[in-house]
Amino acid sequence: MAEAIIELKHVNIYQGNNLVLQDVNLTVNKGEFVYLVGKTGTGKSSLLKTLYGELSLTEGEGMVAGFSLRGLDWKKVPYLRRNLGVVFQDFQLLTDRNVNDNMKFVLKATGWTDEKLMDEKIMDVLDKVGLKAKGFKMPFELSGGEQQRIDIARALLNSPKLILADEPTGNLDPETSDEIMNLLFSISKDYNTAIVMATHDYIVVQKFPARMIRTERGRVVDNASINIE
Repeated sequence: MAEAIIELKHVNIYQGNNLVLQDVNLTVNKGEFVYLVGKTGTGKSSLLKTLYGELSLTEGEGMVAGFSLRGLDWKKVPYLRRNLGVVFQDFQLLTDRNVNDNMKFVLKATGWTDEKLMDEKIMDVLDKVGLKAKGFKMPFELSGGEQQRIDIARALLNSPKLILADEPTGNLDPETSDEIMNLLFSISKDYNTAIVMATHDYIVVQKFPARMIRTERGRVVDNASINIE
């Protein structure tokens, strides 16, 4: 039987006092690739923030990677995030240190202490994204596509059950976008990692079809079809 990595039941999502999404019911299983689409301001980011514990869940029931989101104690948020990888559009790499030290920073922040194990893990994830030789480069020495690969490698450090990707192809040219999409799909398949990817890029969605969830008019519509906006 499929194992649910995300399960939301009758969830209401708020930004401050504003109800952004109401009565959200959603299940994403292990290894599944899901697009999250919808116009700007319809709640995509709020949904992602709820899934990684940045927005508190106060109404409804939510489970992510075995953690209950309802009343998630701030002390438990780092443990939830150890089971998640988050990939951003603007890479969010630390500009004052090289790639290896960017990786090490994340490992130490999530409780790793053994230097040898950390070095092995860093080499492993850089190899997976095809940038094994780039560990000593500074972020500004890398192309946009390479920085996005590093961001994905960073998301893989704790062997996550779920990767949340927020517009990961948003700043990339079409050819580089295709490379990043192939990489994400191979991670989903090879590691049996669920990936939820928010995107505005319908060319990517058409080229790499997968289940689609849409935010519109305060609701989440499952198995949505493409409606070019």
